[in-house]
Amino acid sequence: MLRGLTTVRFHTTDLESAKRWYTELLGIEPYFERPGYAEFRIGDYEHELGLLDSKYAGTLGAHGDGTIAGGPVIYWHVDDIRTTLDRLLSLGATPHEPIREFGEGFIAASVVDPFGNTLGIMQNRHYLDILSTTTR
Repeated sequence: MLRGLTTVRFHTTDLESAKRWYTELLGIEPYFERPGYAEFRIGDYEHELGLLDSKYAGTLGAHGDGTIAGGPVIYWHVDDIRTTLDRLLSLGATPHEPIREFGEGFIAASVVDPFGNTLGIMQNRHYLDILSTTTR
């Protein structure tokens, strides 16, 4: 069901400083930016590292007990986001972020598992593009 890592999203209270710091660390500029968000492609498989302004994190959803989720959100590629989300919810996960389309083949959602962890799922065109270039 969870095919591979697509994106890790960190929250930051100072997006501009975080972008500068990660640019220095990684030696590259973000490949994608929009207000409140920046993303780098890194590593051998060009995994995505996203930086989200913390002021937007609270608008995306809360844990089942009403507290806002903290820490990173790790997104895994899935073949069918709606089926996967339904399965997660049937196993006791609670909604965190609703299904939303980012455009260009990127659709994501997240849940909070029964143990308080945020689990992201994503149909990710970039993951499939990279996968098609590798041999197993």
